[in-house]
Amino acid sequence: MRKIAVVNMKGGVGKTTTAIHVAAGLAARGRRVLLIDADPQGNIGHAFGARPAHTIEHLLIGEASLEEAIVRGVRERLDVIASTPSAFSLERRLAGETQRETILARRLRALSGYDAVVIDSSPAMNLLTYNALLFSDEIIVPVGMDLMAIIGARQTLNGVAEVRDLWPDRRLELLAVLPTFTSASNNATKAALEALEQDPQMGGRLFLPGIRQCIDLNYATSQRQTIWEYAPRSRAAEDYGRFVDFITGEEQAGAHDDKEEVKTVVRSSGGG
Repeated sequence: MRKIAVVNMKGGVGKTTTAIHVAAGLAARGRRVLLIDADPQGNIGHAFGARPAHTIEHLLIGEASLEEAIVRGVRERLDVIASTPSAFSLERRLAGETQRETILARRLRALSGYDAVVIDSSPAMNLLTYNALLFSDEIIVPVGMDLMAIIGARQTLNGVAEVRDLWPDRRLELLAVLPTFTSASNNATKAALEALEQDPQMGGRLFLPGIRQCIDLNYATSQRQTIWEYAPRSRAAEDYGRFVDFITGEEQAGAHDDKEEVKTVVRSSGGG
């Protein structure tokens, strides 16, 4: 079972959108997937119209079993564990717990029947994020095309290095650094990609061309649909499809917009 966390300490970089589309893309390719919302903003539940009685908060504090927390069948082969803003109190409520950073891993120990678990994280290195990292084996770092997002990604990887130091048994491989909101004609994109390529922590696992700017992603979210449901021929559908193919090892060359050169590249040297 693959265990993938989507992380960046900077908000607004497309973490939730990426987590949803990685999970939905894997499910569409025949995998059985559990998508977990470890962000108290609770956007995963909103995206799928799920209003469960039990959330990740209830699971972590022991008020709900794993079976009770899972919302079945939000899409074919795709289940979710949702979150709500009440999860912001978990840091305080679990203050006295021993090994509280590994509670999620322990609660999910009995999990079976899934090919992949994808976790959306909050934009902070908080208790929920530590729990996500200490459960996962691989991480995806979405990065918006601005300096603050790149700084957030660097801070995130520093936090991952700290986790590796404190818990040496966690391998936590960097699966990919995923540029988001890219535009080939935009100087900010060019500058950000150049900075990422030169970064010793991220350049080795940079997935190009990333996810191009696409208004259809906003419209899809407002309709509680994935991009493949809302606009299957859009740039974002193509880009996220290519990224999921990369994750599964089924990457294929695809058609692309005539105005923007598109090539799929993951530099494999020096990553993670």
